[in-house]
Amino acid sequence: MTLPDTIPIPVLRLPGSADLPLPAYSTQGASGMDVVSAQEHILPAGDRAAIATGIAFAIPEGYEVQIRPRSGLALKHGITVLNAPGTIDCDYRGELKIILVNLGQEPYKIRRGDRIAQAVLAPVRRAAWLPVTHLDETARGEAGFGSTGFGAADVEPIR
Repeated sequence: MTLPDTIPIPVLRLPGSADLPLPAYSTQGASGMDVVSAQEHILPAGDRAAIATGIAFAIPEGYEVQIRPRSGLALKHGITVLNAPGTIDCDYRGELKIILVNLGQEPYKIRRGDRIAQAVLAPVRRAAWLPVTHLDETARGEAGFGSTGFGAADVEPIR
């Protein structure tokens, strides 16, 4: 059944991946689809790897797919998506691979079929630069890194 707000995405199961589930929403309110590994891999502490998913797809023009970490893997094992969110552009047709990094202290075993990331379909708006001679003023102005939080003088030391 296709819901009115569902965007069809052609997906190709790559050889040897017919038994794996396609990315899917775990709950009715989920924003991200769970993506599974198509390979076994041991990810040593401090290391990173591109993990195969066994699928390729054709994202419609005007959209991208963002790859995000799974919160349980991040909290329990220190496994996260290195370039989070990873962006899959609408003109890419190769295999989806997830760049995982192990920020934990122990090697982590990825099994075939393990949920390793989330994929979120997102609309894309294109920017058009407009050269100007000056910018409008704001209360923040040119204040940069950390300027919207408390300054060092405002923070009491922990004792």
